[in-house]
Order: sequence, then C-alpha cells, then structure tokens
Amino acid sequence: MSHGDLNQLALPEPSAVAAFGTLAEPLVAEALAQADAIVRAPSAEGLHQLRVALRRLRSLWWSYRPLLDAGENSRQRELFKSLADTAGKARDYDILIELLQLQRERNGETPPALSEVRHEALDTGREVFSNPDMKALLLDALSQSSEALKASQNRRSLKAFADARVTDSEKQLRKRMRHAAKARKPDVAAFHDVRKAGKKVRYLLELFGPVLSGRHQKTLDRLKKIQKRFGELNDVVASEALLRDNTSLLSAMGDPESTLKWLRKERKRRLRAAAALLRSVPR
Repeated sequence: MSHGDLNQLALPEPSAVAAFGTLAEPLVAEALAQADAIVRAPSAEGLHQLRVALRRLRSLWWSYRPLLDAGENSRQRELFKSLADTAGKARDYDILIELLQLQRERNGETPPALSEVRHEALDTGREVFSNPDMKALLLDALSQSSEALKASQNRRSLKAFADARVTDSEKQLRKRMRHAAKARKPDVAAFHDVRKAGKKVRYLLELFGPVLSGRHQKTLDRLKKIQKRFGELNDVVASEALLRDNTSLLSAMGDPESTLKWLRKERKRRLRAAAALLRSVPR
C-alpha cells in the first residue's frame, strides 16, 4: 500500500473504522499475490517477501485490537504468524548456507543434505500456499474484521487513533530495550524481543505515515539500523538452532564441531555488536 492511499482520505478526515479497508485490503492482496507467485515458482526470496507481507498484516491487526473482539483478533494474528513462520523456513536454510560459506571464506559447495532439506521447505511452502483454504482464511479475516468494525460505531479519527497506537508500540519497544540493556550480560531472548517490537513500530510508522503527527524519519532510520544489527544476530542464533535440532544435518557438515564452534564465536561477536548499538540508542 502506498502513502497515496491514505492521502486520498485526507478530506474529510476519516475515522479509524472507515480507513481500515484502505489499509488492510492492499496488504491482503499483496500476501495473496506473493502466495500465487510462490505456487508458480517457489523461491526463498519469494517466501521471505510473503513473510514480510504477513508480518505487516499482523502489525495492522494489532493496531486495531482495541476496536475488535480480543479473542478473534488474537486468533487472526496467530493465523498471520503461523503462515509467516511457514514462509520463513526455506529462507532460514538459505541464511545457514550463507553463514557456512562465510565460515569457509569461499563459495564452497552446499552439503547435499542441506540442499535437500531446503528444497523440502520450499515444497512445503508451495503446498501450504497453493491450498485454497489459505486464501479463504485471509479473506475471511479481512471480511470479519471489517464487518465487526462497521458494527462498532466507533468514530475516533484515524489521526488520533494512529498517533495513540504508534505511541503504544513505541512504549513497548522502549520497555523491551530497557529490559535488554539492564541484563548483566547480553541476553539473546531479550534482544529478540527488541527486534520484534522494533519491527512492529516500523511497520506502523510506514502504514500510518501520512496521517501521523510530527516527523518520524529519524525514528525509522534508527529502527532500520536496529533491525539490521539485531537481524544479523538472529541469523546466527536461528542457524545454530537449525543444526542442533537436526542431528543428521549437523553430521552432514563434514566437521560439525568446527561448524558449531565458529557459529558460537560469531554469535558472541554479533551479540556484542548488538549490545553496543543498544547502549548508543536513546530510550
């Protein structure tokens, strides 16, 4: 969805309820288009883009949570999360491949066992996203939330609503940043929570940008830096987990102990870098 879509709502000032379709429909359409592309030609990058679209949907539904039934809203956000997790599996294997190549300082051949599980993840993604039920679930979530909002009779302006929800998401982010910064030693789980909260703020700033009070470009730039640094840490953590949870895959690495040792060392290096960035960011 472009900012122009919201700009069209500028006069008269819309309510948050009236703006929901303008915000949600393009995101659902984007997710469905990405799913169709994956069915035609599955790729890790395509699955990654679908995962991003689903995360944006989850953030938008989170922002409208105060205006919707809590249980139904949670169920729909869990649907988006489950589909995003499915879309991310093949990308996780690509990240592991990239890290192994970095370890070897060359573009060595990918172990056959790793190529095999990567292709299996791509096939699983293709199977899930070719299922008509997936499309129906996304469209039902859009329809149900739209109808519920229309019935709510809430007339709060989009501007006031967006300002408040962005503020709430920023408070969550600052709280998680303080928690991570106070740890006696860098905490991977706490940093992961910061990363997730930062993504939510970023997505909401991008979605509501044209109607928000004040300027947010500096915040967006800061969030992009946090996401990059913390994402690099998450790549190593997720790759370690993939190998430890799949002993046959770990055995296929040729020298599994050397691989795990390198990943541990790389995790510690990236953890220090993330901690240094966190200390430098205003809270």
